[in-house]
Amino acid sequence: MWDGEGREVKVPEAKVRALLADLLANDGGPVSADRLIHDLWADAPPANPAGALQAKVSQLRRAIGRDRVVRQPPGYRLRFGDTDDETDAVRFRALVARARPVGDPRVRAELLTEALELWRGPAYADFADAPFVRPAAERLAEQRLTALEDQARARLETGDHALLAAELAGLVALHPLRERLHALRMRALYATGRQSEALASYESLRTRLAEELGVAPGPELATLHGAMLRQEPGLSACEGEDGLRIPAHGSTGTATLTPTTTTPRSNLPTPLTRLVGRGKALTDLARLLAATRLVTLTGPGGVGKTRLAVAAAAAERDRARLGELVDGTWLVEFSGMRHGTPADLAQVVAAALGIRDDAPRALPGTGVSTPSLPHRLAAALRDRRALLVLDNCEHVVDSAAELTELLLHTAPGLRVLATGQEPLGLAGEAMFLVEPLQPADAVELFMERAAASAPGFPRAPDAPDEPERRAVAEICRRLDGIPLALELAATRVRALGVRELAARLNDRFGVLTFGQRGAPARQQTLRAVIDWSWELLSAPERIVLRRLAAHSDGCDLAGAEAVCAGDGVARDEVLDLITRLVDRSLVVVTHGPTGPRYRLLESVTAYATERLNETEGLAAVRDRHLVHYRQLAGEAEPRLRGAGQRPWLARLDAEAGNLRTALDEAVRRAGTEPEEAVRLVTALAWWWLLRGRLTEARRSLAAVLGATEGPAELVLLHSAFALLTGAPEAAAADTAD
Repeated sequence: MWDGEGREVKVPEAKVRALLADLLANDGGPVSADRLIHDLWADAPPANPAGALQAKVSQLRRAIGRDRVVRQPPGYRLRFGDTDDETDAVRFRALVARARPVGDPRVRAELLTEALELWRGPAYADFADAPFVRPAAERLAEQRLTALEDQARARLETGDHALLAAELAGLVALHPLRERLHALRMRALYATGRQSEALASYESLRTRLAEELGVAPGPELATLHGAMLRQEPGLSACEGEDGLRIPAHGSTGTATLTPTTTTPRSNLPTPLTRLVGRGKALTDLARLLAATRLVTLTGPGGVGKTRLAVAAAAAERDRARLGELVDGTWLVEFSGMRHGTPADLAQVVAAALGIRDDAPRALPGTGVSTPSLPHRLAAALRDRRALLVLDNCEHVVDSAAELTELLLHTAPGLRVLATGQEPLGLAGEAMFLVEPLQPADAVELFMERAAASAPGFPRAPDAPDEPERRAVAEICRRLDGIPLALELAATRVRALGVRELAARLNDRFGVLTFGQRGAPARQQTLRAVIDWSWELLSAPERIVLRRLAAHSDGCDLAGAEAVCAGDGVARDEVLDLITRLVDRSLVVVTHGPTGPRYRLLESVTAYATERLNETEGLAAVRDRHLVHYRQLAGEAEPRLRGAGQRPWLARLDAEAGNLRTALDEAVRRAGTEPEEAVRLVTALAWWWLLRGRLTEARRSLAAVLGATEGPAELVLLHSAFALLTGAPEAAAADTAD
């Protein structure tokens, strides 16, 4: 590390240097304190981890400047200067990007040489093998090796053959399986009249590939080898990256091929509609994709994972014109596969990338069996620099994880952006949760799509009259800001209008049908979206999801265990099953007064409630729900009268929806089981009073009294709340009775 005047900056102590490496590997983005503590101390943290980290941060600030290490929740980041080229890595990438489109091979070689001279040793030096740095170090090492290859190609075009052949021999020895290096060295040797050495280089590689990987050289190298055997005219010329055949130095030939496009290859679809409300998500994804080779988008069905992934990949593709991802950005869709082995998925990937599934040529005498299709695909991608978007991995998550791990280990220039309702679970994976749209963005999306399907409907969110604005807000709220649900709803505006549509959302599965013709079947109706997720679940997961729907506004772990356990699910299994439902994006975790709360999106609640109503265990679930929340109210009642009332008030506030649901069930049963209703309303009276929920109290007490002959205490409570709410006639009626 050097300062602005070229003086070396000493960073003392290995832990401080590790901290610097960790922050550098994140390219100026914030790194959480928890991750830094784990990266620096792994499984042996100090007694005071936060204090120890702060001490290392202070040491680093003293070494490189206090303003360089910035506290940014949830952790720290490095601050660079006014320019973006303060690190060698950034300058290196910028020079390589400048070199790629340059037509003059001498200028291109000079720029690449300048870029390569920035390297003073391995990236991240002593920390290159540390797990928190390894992805960034491997990415830089791959970029350096690619730049060396590009420089060699440029020098071939200038006729610098003899010296280059000697230099490439050393690189080939360091990277003996890299086919592009072998091809460049073979060209350099052939151009200097050393045909036998060029052919021997090919044979050496062919033997090594057979012995170590069980594959033959790729078609490009095999074609070059055949041309050398035939001594084809003009072979000493080198075909440039832009598709022009460049004559060898001293030749009088001219370019004979039409230049091909410099835009990377891609099969990404062009969206027909505008992406709404995902600007920040795209920015965050760009940072993640720059920092790690595997990013997985997770989220509930219909939240827009595929659309966001395609937009993020398109942005990466557009940036690739400056030198990244020269082998393209590719969308691979697994949505048509309900099951599949890694070989099945490899076939889909190969087809999407246009890679022929030709079995490798026989390799007699090697004793190596024919490699599997995933390994053949990995070998074909070994030297590729590309971004793969693996879409809809949820139905084949295990096979997708196995294939992805193989491809990333084999092809260091490959990056993967996956989508699914749960992460792949691989080391080095960065998970990105795609959340529902914020209210304003949801309204904007709904209005825009409604205007497209209903001519005359205003596009601007503030254009409708006040009742319609309220109806639009209600639609967006009840559909949880899920883009697909909003788009399905927007298609109904032409026939129903927004107010009638809002009124009909209790039958959302009947109303939200028939989406866009080109959409997959699973996205044609709201029910199909959730059916797709339901089919992924095991039997115990389905049981817990159904029973969670018995709650109103979510529940804490105690409530989940009380209601979901029983009849096929043990109490100690509930947490693990809920965790799996969270991983599958069917349960949302929020924070409550007693810890995590587990909530279903409203559409998932409606679906799971239908499923619950189909089962024979509905009565038992309702009974467990009533008993748990009656016991909670009974436990809280005496504590509301003392100094410790505040946390209990907060807890009952959080469970207000469940208490109402339990009370409704108790009133329904009051004719045959009056005790539950009486005990519940009596226990809740003090909470209602302290929270000023006086009308709710009077109505609840009246409902119980209307269903059963309550004790005198209950009549007195009702009279008291009637007086407090300004209804003396009700109190008088109680007294008369």
